[in-house]
Amino acid sequence: MLTVRIAAAERALLRELARGHGTDVSDVVVDGLLDVIPGLHVLPARHALPAVPALPVGAVLPAGRVLPVETVPAAVPGDPGVSRLLRVLARPAPCAVTLWLPAPVADLLPLVGERIAAVSGLRIGPASAALAAALRFWLTGDPQRLAAGLAGLHQHGASRLAVQRLDVAA
Repeated sequence: MLTVRIAAAERALLRELARGHGTDVSDVVVDGLLDVIPGLHVLPARHALPAVPALPVGAVLPAGRVLPVETVPAAVPGDPGVSRLLRVLARPAPCAVTLWLPAPVADLLPLVGERIAAVSGLRIGPASAALAAALRFWLTGDPQRLAAGLAGLHQHGASRLAVQRLDVAA
């Protein structure tokens, strides 16, 4: 169980996605995390970006704290994904949501945190902060695309279960 901090609109979207797919919020978060990890992996590391002097390299971002807006650049030349991640980290996250993650997924969180640190130049803290940042980054996507992605994941999983059940029944 991890408690993450997200914005009220993000919490509402998360609940709507869960409701739309007949699952709970934790399942949607797991699917979202698995969807966003490859996207985080392809973002360029901070050392490969043009210098952005306003971002404090190695700054610690305690849970519930946000970067002052003036320290986040409006855009990072060359990569809109990095700019989107920095804007996510700069916005306040006043709502707490408690989630359950399976152990193999929870084991990915330190790596996710390291990747976010490499991309943003910020050490974001514990696993719950890494999960919150990745989740918030995922939720900034187009809601229709997020719902379609979840439907694809659930449909694919359901078809595999049906095949397994037929094999067992045969």
